[in-house]
Amino acid sequence: MAVFTPISDSQASDFLQRFNLGEFVQLEEVASGTENSTFFLTTTQHELVLTLFEQGGSEELPFFVELMHYLASEGIPVTDPIPDKNGQVIQTLAGRPALILPRLRGTHPMDATIAQCRAIGELLGKMHRASQRFTSFRPNPRDMSWIKSHYQKVMAYLNEDDKKLMLDTFDLLEEQLGYTPTLPQGGIHGDLFRDNAMFEGDHLAGIIDFYNACIGELLFDLAIVVNDWCSDANGELIEERYFAILEGYLSVRPLIDQERAAWDAMLKMTALRYWLSRLLVVYVDPPAHTLTPKDPTQYRNIVYARVQGQIPILPA
Repeated sequence: MAVFTPISDSQASDFLQRFNLGEFVQLEEVASGTENSTFFLTTTQHELVLTLFEQGGSEELPFFVELMHYLASEGIPVTDPIPDKNGQVIQTLAGRPALILPRLRGTHPMDATIAQCRAIGELLGKMHRASQRFTSFRPNPRDMSWIKSHYQKVMAYLNEDDKKLMLDTFDLLEEQLGYTPTLPQGGIHGDLFRDNAMFEGDHLAGIIDFYNACIGELLFDLAIVVNDWCSDANGELIEERYFAILEGYLSVRPLIDQERAAWDAMLKMTALRYWLSRLLVVYVDPPAHTLTPKDPTQYRNIVYARVQGQIPILPA
């Protein structure tokens, strides 16, 4: 169970009195979270999501809230946090910062179809096109400078083959990305895995969980999506999914020449970012809560496949 701060029905009912959302009906714990406590909250008028933020204070929440509100105003299907009767969005419940959001219908596309891949690519392109006009700022907390400052912390826990893979990949990326001109930036999701998208059949209902969002390179966000949505169990790219996502994306937002030149390296870098972050959780900085960490092997395989394999050419 990934609810770290339990909430009683009476607490939820009292909390709802701050809003114009109807009367309390049911509270259900959501087991799939990894960082925050999440509940499905049903009222006489709405189906909602209640999230309590467990990691530190609420200093970054205004950025996330502002980005979600901005994207919703631009027609991007995201969960726009709901204000209380006084217009206040960020709340406190059980000593934790809290948000109430609409609950999207649908399921996560864990075995994504080609139509779903094209849909997520097209939506990401629309989001990036709109987010380049977003003016608030939060730096990317997981870029190359983060990798550079953290990868040595895990080296003692790796076998010789994985040490070599880590070092060789980092050196390659420093060479390939170290001199890359600044790529187009904007508000990015930063963690748009399949479990952060909701589909009804092949219809994309929306995207959720913007709590890794930041201002960063748009190509970084696209590479995260491709690595998760298009990789098989060995880390190899499933080309039909790969081309569907990219064709959907490029139909909305073409890449500039510098992005095309950096694409292969960005796929490697975002794969290395997740391999490293999962290794850190397992060996160096385990979560404060009892939770099974994600297996680093998945992204170790993706790093290896991106370094050793042939990455398909970008569509025109």
